[in-house]
Amino acid sequence: MTRPAPAAAPARQMWPLYAAGFTTAFGAHGIAANLGGFSADAVTSLLVLGGLLALYDGVEVLLKPLFGSLADRIGARPLLLGGLVAFALASGLYVVADSPGWLWAARLGQGAAASAFSPSASALVARLNPAAKLGRAFGGYGFWKSIGYTLGPLLGGVLVWAGGLRLLFAVLTVLGAAVAVWAALAVPVVPPLPKVRQTVLDLARRLADPAFLVPTAALAAVTAALSVGVGFLPVSGRAAGLGTVATGAAVSVLAACAAIVQPRAGRALDAGRLSIRTGLPAGLLITAAGLACATLPGLAGILSAAVLIGAGTGLITPLGFAALAARTPAERMGQTMGAAELGRELGDAGGPLLVAGVATLASLAYGYAVLAALLAVGPLIALALRRRPAQEPPRA
Repeated sequence: MTRPAPAAAPARQMWPLYAAGFTTAFGAHGIAANLGGFSADAVTSLLVLGGLLALYDGVEVLLKPLFGSLADRIGARPLLLGGLVAFALASGLYVVADSPGWLWAARLGQGAAASAFSPSASALVARLNPAAKLGRAFGGYGFWKSIGYTLGPLLGGVLVWAGGLRLLFAVLTVLGAAVAVWAALAVPVVPPLPKVRQTVLDLARRLADPAFLVPTAALAAVTAALSVGVGFLPVSGRAAGLGTVATGAAVSVLAACAAIVQPRAGRALDAGRLSIRTGLPAGLLITAAGLACATLPGLAGILSAAVLIGAGTGLITPLGFAALAARTPAERMGQTMGAAELGRELGDAGGPLLVAGVATLASLAYGYAVLAALLAVGPLIALALRRRPAQEPPRA
């Protein structure tokens, strides 16, 4: 079944979806960045901190594909609203209970709720816009998620400093509830579409199709690089003798570049100035160049890495999601977005693990270099195959 071509969604329908993307990003990074610094009552050891950090992402890895498929069955809007309400309730749980044990429950609930409303928001962005406007739509959605990632550690730190972890959870309670009300009022009902019964083999074939696999792999790759940049560039900065202000500014530059590039990349895609075929390899090569710059000593290497990793991420994110949405039947949109989000979560976890493992055996510079090589090898092979002349047919 071909994807229907809806009229472009009015801005009032899209803004609550952008706000949902901001909510999941702000909630994830706002709490994660401040658990260890200002919450000695709740985080008593590095093991506890690691468990709390892994809990949120682990739940998302398990539940996002499930909720994505459920969105196709019952509609994405109910899952969007239900997930936002559940996010508000889970956040409010710690505000009321305020005990270390309930922090685990609240974080688990937040991760499960985000697993419901995040792929549902992506599916609605795709369902409410025609193929010719998908780049702009996902560029805006990615922009506001990047703003959430940027403001999460900064604003979250201010809130925790002013009122403790409970104040941050209280703000997330209000934010989740407000976005849920906004979405209920502005986002239209998008009914599920009838679909042909799909077997496990059919699903495996569709997920192994290059139309799904290539954009998802690109999204996972740049998410891995983004996670490495956020986590390890400050380590490189400290090794070079830079202070926390300089290293924090470098991470902010990375997030800001990703936020600035995404809407522009989306508009360029819709206008025909940029294509998926050229944009994805270019984004991977730019990101790989950023990781290579991270191997250089001093502030110049760190800032160059931040700019290039942010730009590469900002280029690939709207193009990857637009490519997935354009090639996915509308009745399977939730399943595709859930599977793509799973790929990003695996990249988010796998990138830092890879770099840390190599750094343990050699050095952090080698860790950056290995990940850079992995990101660059795919586009370089594709470029070589594209330029290779066709073989002449054998003569009789």
